[in-house]
Amino acid sequence: MDDVTDTQTKPTSAGFTLTTGRTRGYHPAAVDTFLAAAKASFERDDDALSAEDVRLASFPMVKNGYAVAEVDAALGRIEDAFAARVRDRAVRADGATAWVEQARSEAQVILDHLARPKLHKFARVGWLSYGYRAEEVDHVARRIVRYLRDGDELSVEQLRSAAFRMQRGGYREEQVDALLDATIEVMLAVR
Repeated sequence: MDDVTDTQTKPTSAGFTLTTGRTRGYHPAAVDTFLAAAKASFERDDDALSAEDVRLASFPMVKNGYAVAEVDAALGRIEDAFAARVRDRAVRADGATAWVEQARSEAQVILDHLARPKLHKFARVGWLSYGYRAEEVDHVARRIVRYLRDGDELSVEQLRSAAFRMQRGGYREEQVDALLDATIEVMLAVR
């Protein structure tokens, strides 16, 4: 993404602002197709798409694309809706106590992982490769632990927008991303 933020002031029919100038945005047709599929799946009340599918959605970057922040915010709301539906189904089927126990169990797995020593919480890439900057990931990890263990403030949006600089020999991206996804799932489960 470019740091330039000049955008049109007129939203498109989809409700998203189009980028202009050097700023790139999400490919409109790709976003529209995904959103139509998500809407259809939600309205049919089927499992064609899940909250995780929404969280992992990605789109090509193009000139005159949809403003990234606006689409990401919409995807966050859609993910929340899918997660709430799953939670409601599970509570109706198994009861609230079972749902809370499952969330607690998943939270404990995350806490156990994050109990590893500082700068050793995740596997590292080789010294010639780049991975997430360990100190930055550990900072977010401390916030997650304080949220899960002590009830400190942390929002799903903060985790969704977490970004890390790269460093040689850093943490493996896929492991960090998987833990962030698992934490988001726990947070959505108890909302």
